[in-house]
Amino acid sequence: MTAQLSKKAEAWSARFSEPVSDLVKRYTASVFFDKRLALFDIQGSLAHAEMLAAQGIISQEDRLEIERGMAQIKGEIEAGSFEWLLDLEDVHLNIEKRLTELVGDAGKRLHTGRSRNDQVATDIRLYVRAAIDDIVALLNGLRGALTDLAERHFDTIMPGFTHLQVAQPITFGHHMLAYVEMFGRDAERMVDARRRVNRLPLGAAALAGTTFPIDRLRVAKTLGFEDVCHNSLDAVSDRDFAIEFTAAASLIMMHVSRMSEELVMWMSPRVGFIDIADRFCTGSSIMPQKKNPDVPELARGKTGRVYGHLASLLTLMKGQPLAYNKDNQEDKEPLFDTVDTVLDTLRIFTDMAAGITVKPENMRAAALQGYATATDLADYLVKKGLPFRDAHEAVAHAVRACDDAKCDLADMSLETLRGFSPLIEEDVFAVLTLEGSVAARDHVGGTAPNQVRKAIERVRGQLAE
Repeated sequence: MTAQLSKKAEAWSARFSEPVSDLVKRYTASVFFDKRLALFDIQGSLAHAEMLAAQGIISQEDRLEIERGMAQIKGEIEAGSFEWLLDLEDVHLNIEKRLTELVGDAGKRLHTGRSRNDQVATDIRLYVRAAIDDIVALLNGLRGALTDLAERHFDTIMPGFTHLQVAQPITFGHHMLAYVEMFGRDAERMVDARRRVNRLPLGAAALAGTTFPIDRLRVAKTLGFEDVCHNSLDAVSDRDFAIEFTAAASLIMMHVSRMSEELVMWMSPRVGFIDIADRFCTGSSIMPQKKNPDVPELARGKTGRVYGHLASLLTLMKGQPLAYNKDNQEDKEPLFDTVDTVLDTLRIFTDMAAGITVKPENMRAAALQGYATATDLADYLVKKGLPFRDAHEAVAHAVRACDDAKCDLADMSLETLRGFSPLIEEDVFAVLTLEGSVAARDHVGGTAPNQVRKAIERVRGQLAE
């Protein structure tokens, strides 16, 4: 019976008296989703084999055979001709079996001094590291596209809102640069998280290390890791890095969702601030006039999907004792889907930003509603010597009068305005214009067109680094 079982695919078959049931195979297998780790698995295995040979644990002939076999396997995977077998459970055993078919005993020696526990932990870190690099590049691409949009509209006036009520005039360029800042912080978070991802678990073996004279620092250098994981128990069971990555990804999607909310609102005919290119929109099956902003709407929905993955990973890890547990197989699908969702979203949003048409007339008309320059009038009175609280009260009375008369502050006569404060003089009307309001906020971080241009230069410099 034992001899018969040894012909099966399982790496541990000699220990058991009966084969794994087909139901259990399907339930426990991960090969059909973790096969995306294949090239990282090969990368890690080649570095491990090189170290084993350098340490005299395997022969140089075996190393060369392993490299030859892995080159063929890599070609088969890239060509789509590699046969993935459910019986072999995961990406690691599938590749190992094929390697043994190709190079014989040399392939069997590859697993010396390691376990699937530290092997998969290494593969996932390599995968997340590559994903972070791609995401940072895309974030910078999106920041560049939004900066281009801001530059075209550095002095286009629109209303700024608080509580979705007209607050003060701002420029559209300034508004776009707010998202440039958000996505810049996202890139910083990803780069910072990469430092903790970029530590090598390989060499921890199953949980306690190995009796072979391995050189973990050599493998770390070969694979481009900055350091090794310094505790073998933690090395194989840690998924903090995946959770931290997904948390940073959730913040990216939160910023995407906030932007999506505004794009959807601005595109509505009731607002009419922008139009989104047709290629990012769809129509209605019944209403022929409709042009729906499907891309930002769907991105807003996909944000919840990524949030769910973060909650899933946190829940997955919260009750696990040391060290590795089979639970950790469930880390991959939420992690993989998070990567796919963020990458696809950033690509499409970068393209979409270039296809946004701004409607300055509608923005300006909206900025003239809601007494957007009321704060400027209060500041004017303060500069004339009136305490701010008294100025605030005087302008509040003026706004109420405008509300009753259905006019704007700038529409009032000088005589009427002086009824609210004798400090008001002819120069007040320069303060009450939209252009005067935005131009007056000429300091770092302000909405003045002059400052928007300086902010654009600063971002260009960051992106060029």
